[in-house]
Amino acid sequence: MQKQTISTRPIRSLEDAVERCQVLGMRVSRQRRFILELLWQANEHLSAREIYDRLNQQGKEIGHTSVYQNLEALSSQGIIECIERCDGRLYGNISDSHSHVNCIDTNQILDVHVQLPEDFLRQIEEQTGVRITDYSINFYGYRNSQEG
Repeated sequence: MQKQTISTRPIRSLEDAVERCQVLGMRVSRQRRFILELLWQANEHLSAREIYDRLNQQGKEIGHTSVYQNLEALSSQGIIECIERCDGRLYGNISDSHSHVNCIDTNQILDVHVQLPEDFLRQIEEQTGVRITDYSINFYGYRNSQEG
């Protein structure tokens, strides 16, 4: 069972993201490269509007439609992450399984890699009858101390 191809490897760098586009036959247009570069430089979750604004502030002229179309193409192929929130979608550069820390006071989402103990996962499987193959945890808290 040694079928570990490049398309199942985690994307951990801008170069990995560009390579995945090429492997999937996606054209790496100037606009698409701008978006990927920004997400890897920013290293945070951004809305399509923030991506559009930042690229244009950098002098990289790109239209709204182009931003939305490229974000949709990249996220649907698993090259970037898309998080659905009540106030809209946010995009990030990590596409493989990971968890999030949601900072309530700064409204930031921080990526974290959490590995639960095997015996804990087996306990959940026994309770539910479902074989766990992947998981993602959302943590919520305050960066600045909140006194109640």
